[in-house]
Amino acid sequence: MSGPAMSRRAALAAALLGLLLAAPASSHEDLTVVNWGGAAARAHMLALVRPFEERYGLTVNMEHYGGDLDDIRDQVEAANVKWDVVDFEYSDLITLCDEGYLEPIDHRTLPPGDDGTPASEDFIDGALRDCAVGSIVWATVYAYSRTAFPENPPSTIGDFFDSRSYPGKRGLRRDPRGALEWALMADGVVPDDVYPTLAQPEGVDRAFDVLDEIRNDLVWWSSGPQPARMLQEGEVVMSAAWNGRLFRPMTEWKHPIDIVWDGQLWEIELWGIVRGTRHLANALEFVRFATDTRRLADSTRYISYGPVRASANAMVSADMRPHLPTTPENMNNALRYDSVWWSEHHEAMKLRFESWLASGGEATEKARF
Repeated sequence: MSGPAMSRRAALAAALLGLLLAAPASSHEDLTVVNWGGAAARAHMLALVRPFEERYGLTVNMEHYGGDLDDIRDQVEAANVKWDVVDFEYSDLITLCDEGYLEPIDHRTLPPGDDGTPASEDFIDGALRDCAVGSIVWATVYAYSRTAFPENPPSTIGDFFDSRSYPGKRGLRRDPRGALEWALMADGVVPDDVYPTLAQPEGVDRAFDVLDEIRNDLVWWSSGPQPARMLQEGEVVMSAAWNGRLFRPMTEWKHPIDIVWDGQLWEIELWGIVRGTRHLANALEFVRFATDTRRLADSTRYISYGPVRASANAMVSADMRPHLPTTPENMNNALRYDSVWWSEHHEAMKLRFESWLASGGEATEKARF
C-alpha cells in the first residue's frame, strides 16, 4: 500500500493514538465503599460520601454487601480486589483481620476530636482495632404494633417471650446471634451473666428451651427492611429489628410502631480496608474523614445509630437523642453483644440452631465448643 491510501491510514492511526492519550488513565472510580444497603447506605451517602467527594475531588462508588466473608477472601486470594473500604460487623471484622485479609490502620493518623481530645482517648472501648476504626453503635431491639396493643403495651424483653399476655406472631432474625441472648435474659439471666451461661452446654439448652415456648409464634426474617414491613402489614405484632431500620418508618412514614429498649443488644460497626486495594491512600483518607467528630455527628441526622466518639456525642441534636442506643435512658438492662465470643462459636451455634429449626423446634444437638 502506498500514496494517498498510506497517508490516510497513517492519519487515522495518529488520530486514534491522540484520543487514547487524551482519555483518562482509568474509567474506574477512585474508591469503592461497601455497606449493608438500605437506611445505612442513605446515611453514608448523605453524611460521608458526598462531603468526601466534594472535599477531595474524588469519585466514590458505593456497593452493597450481604455479609458473606468469602466475597472478600476471594478478591484477596485472586489478587483482584474490587472493594476498598467495607463496613463490617464486629465479629466478621475480627475473623478477617485475624486471617490477614485486611490492611493495618495506624490510629495515630486519626484526627483528634473537635474539642481537642486525642483519638486514642475519644473513641469508646473496642472501636480501635489493628485493622479497623469504629463507625457507629447499633442495637438489636424489638418493636411492637400500637394497633395490636393500644393499651398496656409490652415494655420488657420478657414480654417478647410472653405470648399469653401478648398474643400474636413475633419476628426474629434467622440466626442464633441475639436470639439466644434474649432467651436467657427473658428467663431471668442478668446481662453480665449471659455469655458465661452460654459458655456452658446446659446454658445453651436453657436458651433453646425458652425459644421452644414461642416456637409456633415465630416468623423468621433475614434482611433489615423486613421487620418494619411485617409490623406495618400486620404479619407480626412485634419483631426484633436493627434500631436504625425503624427510625424512618417511625418518624417520617408515621407507622404505628414503638421500640422497646429494655434488653437491647448493642455493638460497634467498623470500617476496614481490604488487603491489596490499589487505592490504599484514598481508602485511608476516607476512613479518617468518615470517623472524625463532625462526620459521626452528621450521620445521626440520617440514621439513629450512635457515634463512637465522645466528642461527636456532644454534638447530637436534642430531638435525636431519644432514638439512639447510646442515650443513657435506653441503656437500662442493655447487653453489649460479645463479638469475640460469637467469632469463636458462631459456626457451632448455627449448626445447633438450624438443627433446632429443622426438627420442628426441639433441639436435637448439644452445643459443641
